Amino acid sequence: MALIQFTFTVDSSIVNVALPSVQDELNASTADLAWVVNAYVVTAGGLLLLGGRLADLYGRRRIFLLGTAVFAVASLTSGVALNTGMLIAGRFGQGVGEALAAPAALSMIVLMFTDFRERARALAIWGGLSGLGATAGVLLSGTLTEFAGWRWVFFVNLPVAAVVLLVLPRLVDARPGSGVRRIDWAGAALVTTGLIALIAGLLAAGHNGWTAPVVLVPLLVGLATLAAFVAVETRTVAPLVPLSFFASRLRLSANLATMALTSGLAATMFLLTLYMQNVLDYRPLVTGLAYLPFCVAFLGGLMASTALTARLGVTWTIVTGLLLSTGGLLYLAVRMSVGSGYLDVLLPATVLIAVGLGIAFPALQNAALHGVTENDAGLGSGVQTTTQQLGSALGLAIFAAIAISRAAAALDSGATAKAADVTGYRWAFYAAAGALFLAAVLMPTAGRVPPADPSR
Repeated sequence: MALIQFTFTVDSSIVNVALPSVQDELNASTADLAWVVNAYVVTAGGLLLLGGRLADLYGRRRIFLLGTAVFAVASLTSGVALNTGMLIAGRFGQGVGEALAAPAALSMIVLMFTDFRERARALAIWGGLSGLGATAGVLLSGTLTEFAGWRWVFFVNLPVAAVVLLVLPRLVDARPGSGVRRIDWAGAALVTTGLIALIAGLLAAGHNGWTAPVVLVPLLVGLATLAAFVAVETRTVAPLVPLSFFASRLRLSANLATMALTSGLAATMFLLTLYMQNVLDYRPLVTGLAYLPFCVAFLGGLMASTALTARLGVTWTIVTGLLLSTGGLLYLAVRMSVGSGYLDVLLPATVLIAVGLGIAFPALQNAALHGVTENDAGLGSGVQTTTQQLGSALGLAIFAAIAISRAAAALDSGATAKAADVTGYRWAFYAAAGALFLAAVLMPTAGRVPPADPSR
């Protein structure tokens, strides 16, 4: 289950480095390329809540295997695409596959591992491979595109999906769903439309500014539709998302903190990659290799997370991780320059950020799914995964906009192009650090999950 989640997160970023090759072979326009990237994120983010609820109703293993199969077929379609329309359709299909499989898998993990320590370890493995996928996508994309061709960024998914489809039924027993077959289709349509519009608007804001019609229209439609969704959920007999689910202050705070964490991660990966390539003149493959210490440090943070969760409890483990990542972002913002070195600036900053993320990520998932049952584990997993997608889109929109605006101001004041870019990146990293610090400060007020030993 963690292996397929790793593949999902890889696919949200793996296509980026391959875009120039796609454009050359398929004669794609800039708008087409944007949809090659965004079709996956928008579809997955919009359908995750529905996917989680379907897992609760019809059985988690069944929906997980269905989602994995859809993802595999869509990956094959993308890999053999004859034109951009076929490629974009495949990317939409990949998003549907993730929306079905990801919340089903996470809910199975939470329900299978009921012991506190075992659950913390399982979520660390899950979160570890999920987080590594976000960075591994950059490295894999550069390697596969340079040595095998861009189509292999999609073909590489097929053996992973095949292994999962063959092996998982032997490891996990099929359990029936809740038995309630009534689905709130009105709520499903509203929340899916609202989330897709909201994510599409946020993604467009990173390139067009906040006042462009292509940004304002989907944002307003998304907010209005989500408001209508809340109204419907308060009146329907069997709501898709019972609003009582958010009565837990701990769950609500953990999901909001997850949004802050993933927004900081998305902004870091995006802006740091631009900094290395546009300012420091790293080649794409060298840029990917520069993230290897990040991956190693992230794994170290995961191992520390399991031990800290058992000792400190979930809440203070989250705070520890958020503060470490905040420190790494601040170090990067203070020390970065046009001529920054890798060993004295990038390496210590990215290692500190990665350790903090590795510590906080599984603990946040544990808190967000605290107290879920057979009836709502899929819903809780869908909410948690949706906040990750929203956080990533929000981070790219806000922090990229900050970087662009501050760089433009520096350029107008007479700075060189590279110096102006550095100024923009610096302000964006300061803002991301502020978001993580605020989440760390507010998290202890949300309540706590006790340590593993109840006598402590």
